[in-house]
Amino acid sequence: MMQNLLRDLTELLSKDDRLVSEGKLLKNKVIELALKMDSDLIKLLLRSKPIKKHFFADADGVLVFDKIKFQKFVSNKQFLPDSYTAFKNKIGLVNENGNYLSESKEVVLAWPYKDCVLEGGQTKEEQKRDEIFWNETLAPDEIDRLLAPKVFTNFKRYDKEGEYVLSGKEKIDFSKENLIIKGNNLLALHSLYKRFAGRIKLIYIDPPYNIGNDGFGYNDSFNHSTWLAFMKNRLEAAKRLLMNEGLLAISIDDRELHYLKVLLDEVFGRENKLSSITVKVKDPAGVGQQSPLFDVAEYMLLYCRNLNEFKNTFVAKPDLTVLKERIPNYKHFIVDYGTPRLVKELERAGVGTIRVFTCENYTIKNAHDLDFSSYIQNREHIAADYNPSGGMILAIRHEIPENGLSYIEYTPIKGKAAGEATKVYFLNQRILSDLASIIHIEGNRIYKKTKLTNIWDIPNAGLHAEGGVVLKSGKKPEMLLKKVIELATNSSQIVMDFHLGSGTTCAVAHKMGRQYIGIEQLDYGENDSLVRLRNVIKGDQSGISKSIKWKGGGSFISCELMEYNEAYIHRIHKAKTAADLLAIWKSMQEKAFISYKVEPNAINENTLDFEKLTVDEKKRLLIEILDKNQLYVNYSEMDDAEYGISETDKKLNRKFYEER
Repeated sequence: MMQNLLRDLTELLSKDDRLVSEGKLLKNKVIELALKMDSDLIKLLLRSKPIKKHFFADADGVLVFDKIKFQKFVSNKQFLPDSYTAFKNKIGLVNENGNYLSESKEVVLAWPYKDCVLEGGQTKEEQKRDEIFWNETLAPDEIDRLLAPKVFTNFKRYDKEGEYVLSGKEKIDFSKENLIIKGNNLLALHSLYKRFAGRIKLIYIDPPYNIGNDGFGYNDSFNHSTWLAFMKNRLEAAKRLLMNEGLLAISIDDRELHYLKVLLDEVFGRENKLSSITVKVKDPAGVGQQSPLFDVAEYMLLYCRNLNEFKNTFVAKPDLTVLKERIPNYKHFIVDYGTPRLVKELERAGVGTIRVFTCENYTIKNAHDLDFSSYIQNREHIAADYNPSGGMILAIRHEIPENGLSYIEYTPIKGKAAGEATKVYFLNQRILSDLASIIHIEGNRIYKKTKLTNIWDIPNAGLHAEGGVVLKSGKKPEMLLKKVIELATNSSQIVMDFHLGSGTTCAVAHKMGRQYIGIEQLDYGENDSLVRLRNVIKGDQSGISKSIKWKGGGSFISCELMEYNEAYIHRIHKAKTAADLLAIWKSMQEKAFISYKVEPNAINENTLDFEKLTVDEKKRLLIEILDKNQLYVNYSEMDDAEYGISETDKKLNRKFYEER
C-alpha cells in the first residue's frame, strides 16, 4: 500500500510544473505549497482516489485536507530521500522563479541550501565541522531560537592602566563604547540589533576566501554551497546594522569574487554598488607562482545601504614637498578675471564686502576684508589692469608667499544662494572655479581632496610585524584600512568588522579616533585581536602610527557569547581518548541539552556498540546527540537558574540590552 501511494503521489505531483526541475521533484516546494493550502495543489491531489482517501477527511460531506499528515508523509526519507531544499543540486544563475539564466534575463544566484541558515561554529582554523542547515520554511522555530539575542559574559575593560573585570556597578553606555565580542559572528550580529540596528556607518570584512587553505572548514562534500550560505546569512544580518548612508566593504580574491558580486547584488541591490576595487597586494618580482600571469591582486567590493545617501568623506592630506614641485612659485597674486563675468555675478548677488584669505604652505596665515563697491568705482586702482577688449577687470593685489593658495569668500544677499557663504579659489593668477568641490579645510589647514580610483597600490612590506601579532591567512595592511575608513566615515561614526582576525580594522579605527565593534569566533591565541588592541593602547608604533603621530591611549570593552552546548563541542574536539569521551558523555547526560531525537538510555544499554567505535566516530556521535539550538544561552532565558548566570552578568546584559 505504502509503495503504491508513494508511486501515485510522485506521478501526480510531477504534473505540476512548479514542483519539477530537471526532471526531479522539489520536496521543499511541495511542503511549502501544502502548508499554504495552495488551491491548485489541493485540486491536483483530489484527482486521485487513493490520495484523496489517505489525505482528506470527510466532515459531514465536506472534504478537509489533512496538511499535517501530508507534510509528515512527504517529509519521510522514503519519499524523495535526496531532496531537502527547494534549490536544485546545481549552482547557477536563476531568476526568482527558479529558471536558469538561459530562460530569463533576470539574474539571481542559486545554490543548494540557499533557503537555509548555517550557524557556522568553527573556532579553530584547522577545525572541520559538519554544519546543520536550518531550512527557512521547514524550521522557522529552530531558526528563531538560533538567532534570538544571546547572553554575554566575561566582561572586561582594557585601558592604559591594564585590564579589569567589570562589576556591573560602573556607569556604562554600551552604545558609545568600543566593543570586542568573542563568539559566533552570525549570532553576535543578531544580538546587536536592538542597540545598533541602523547605526553603523562602515562595515569592513575580510572573510575566508574559500581557497582550500584559508581555514574555512565546513562540510567538505558541498563546500561551495556552504560558503555561499555562510556569506548570505551574514550579509543579510549586516545590512540591518548599517545606516541608510552606510557602506559595506569586503575583501576577496578572484575565486569567489564574481559569485560574491551577484550575491551582493541580490542582498543590497545592484543599484547600490559603489565600486569594485583592485588592490595590488604582491610584488611581481616575488617567487612562488608558476603561472605565466603572476597574480598580484585582490579585490574589494563596496556596496552602500543606499547609494544616493552615501557621502564620500575621503580627504588626501598632501605631501607638501611633492605639491611644491607641481605649483609654480609666485610672489604677487592678482585676481584676474579676464572678463566681467564674476564682477557682474558679485554685483547681482548684492555683495558689499569680500573676505580675502592668504596662505603659506597650505596654512591660512591671515584674512582681511575688502570693500567690493570701492574696488569697482576706483578706476585709478584698476587702471593698470584695464583691458578694453575684455571689459572691466577687478584687480586685488597683495603679497603672497611662494607655494601658496588663496581664496575669497562672500555671502550673497540676493538670489537662490542668499545667506550661504561662497568661496572662490585662485592659483597662479587663475580662477579655479571648481576648486571648492575638492578643497577641505580643517582648522586653518587647507587640503586638496583627491579623487579615488578603483586601483589601489598598498605597500605590504613588513606586514607581518604590524600590531605585534601574526596572522598566517591574509593579514591586511593598516594603510588599506585607513583608506577605507577615511573614505566612509568621520570621527563621530561607528566602524564594524565581524571577521576581525588579528584585529587590523579595530586597531586602525582606534588610532583614527573612530568608535568600533569587532567580532571574532576563531581563537588565535597569542596573536588575538585583544593582544593587538592592548598594544595599540600602549602606543604601538607599527602600521599607520607614525604617519598620524599615534601616542597611545583609549579603551575598549571585551565580552563573549555565553556558551552552553557549544562548550561540550569544544571539550569533544579536544578529547584524546575514549575514556575522555565517556566522561564527557556522562556529563552531557547530567547537564547538556540532548536532541529530542535521542534516547540516552538506548545508548547506555548498548555500551558495547559505543565502545567499538573509533575515537573520531565517537566524537561525531556525541556532537550529533547535542541539541544544536542550545549552543549558546538565549537572553530571554537569562533568569533560568539552570544556566547559573551570575548577578553581575545579568546587570551588564540588562545594560547592554537597555533594560533597567
